[in-house]
Amino acid sequence: MKKLPVGIQTFSKIIEGDYLYIDKTEIASSLIEKYQYVFLSRPRRFGKSLFLDTLKNIFEGKRELFQGLRIEDQWNWQVNYPVIKISFSGGIHSKADLEEDLLHILKSNEERLGLECENRSKAQYFFAELIRKAAEKYNQKVVILVDEYDKPILDNIEHIPEALTIRDGMRDFYTKIKENDEYLRFAFLTGVTKFSKVSLFSGLNNLEDISLNPDYGTVCGYTQHDVDTAFAPYLEGVDMEEVKRWYNGYNFLGDRVYNPYDILLFIKNHYVFDNYWFETGTPRFLVELIKKNSYFIPDFLNINVDKSLVNSFDIENLNLETILFQTGYLTIKRLLPSGMGVGYELGFPNKEVQISFNEYILRSMTSSSQKEPIRYELLDIINAGDVGSLEPVIRRLFSSIAYNNFTNNYIESYEGFYASVLYAYFASIGVDIIAEDVSNKGRVDLTLQAEGRTFLFEFKVCDGEPLEQIKKMNYYDKYSGERYLIGIVFDPTARNVSRFEWEKV
Repeated sequence: MKKLPVGIQTFSKIIEGDYLYIDKTEIASSLIEKYQYVFLSRPRRFGKSLFLDTLKNIFEGKRELFQGLRIEDQWNWQVNYPVIKISFSGGIHSKADLEEDLLHILKSNEERLGLECENRSKAQYFFAELIRKAAEKYNQKVVILVDEYDKPILDNIEHIPEALTIRDGMRDFYTKIKENDEYLRFAFLTGVTKFSKVSLFSGLNNLEDISLNPDYGTVCGYTQHDVDTAFAPYLEGVDMEEVKRWYNGYNFLGDRVYNPYDILLFIKNHYVFDNYWFETGTPRFLVELIKKNSYFIPDFLNINVDKSLVNSFDIENLNLETILFQTGYLTIKRLLPSGMGVGYELGFPNKEVQISFNEYILRSMTSSSQKEPIRYELLDIINAGDVGSLEPVIRRLFSSIAYNNFTNNYIESYEGFYASVLYAYFASIGVDIIAEDVSNKGRVDLTLQAEGRTFLFEFKVCDGEPLEQIKKMNYYDKYSGERYLIGIVFDPTARNVSRFEWEKV
């Protein structure tokens, strides 16, 4: 079997080193023929850099790397194009850092192309001259490839004034692409987020966004067909349905895809199910935004948004749903046609993200010494149907919440807060969960299903009869098998459970 390309983003290294390669060259061929200015948004670790490097080798005419691949007989290898490649990798913390980094990147391209530019006073002028001189020297139009175009902005997203300054500097730089249209054959920009054309691409308003174009939904990532065929020898004897539940589910309006990093690490680590993609880095500002705006955590399970919300990232008005979608923590579950245009229902793509995202939220709220024992005990109790042991664990759970999550607000009097905490805990142990579960009689706050058992929770703050409400409304009728009805009353003064009752039906 071929070696697995774990962490390799260089196309030539994969081909020459005889690593496994999932052929994306037919998609590349279609993209090149149909478009001139292209933008693609995908979450981190999704294969954007590898696809960009594949394009670079195609345009440079390196046919020897494409033997046996789909593009080999579809491309004119006699024509070579000069390629300017821009990739942001280092840390950029100011507009001056951005300028220095851009000058360094352009100097590297200048040397590779054998050029000598005169105007290096500012990166944008250096860029424009580099494009023109490359076209003149090679007597061929230029290709521009930009990897992680938004990284300098995202690196500073917690410091909005600095992020805005960097954004404006990048806008001035990218404007030079359109200004030099007569010299360009193709331009391709990739990133995690999609900033509005007004905020960043005002000078590049002919950019075609293929991020949610069904024809290019699988441009990055592995399809189920890829996993079932190319990866079949590596996955013999593995529970493929569980692999699918853990790692498949990202939807960009084509076939659903796996994050490549997950599949490669899952195989490399001897088929241990773990949060490989999630652990590569989750921005802290996400949690701060959730806490600051008191988001109802169960709402992340099913969010309905219009198309414009997922298509535009605005630094000055950060929208959590937009950020979560573009960064890969939420994905499109289904389309919502309406008289006002299409909308989307968003939700967690798979078990990895559901578990890891909720665990990450909990980590920010609770003391680390309490977190793991509670989660493991909770899972054991649910799997065993031992509801009688649930109350003390839930009490310890709320006792572990950091004090500052209660200060300077009235969140402890808000029923949704307690539902959010319990939802996050249950979601973080990987059980099937439904928030505000609808029946023909109304809604029960929380429903869990595990090991053939169903657990229905109703919550009240201060007073009420939550267990009686479940029984009176027959919320459990639509479920069969073992059913556990659990009513919990919370005391906002003690910030914990004041009454816990349950029955089995």
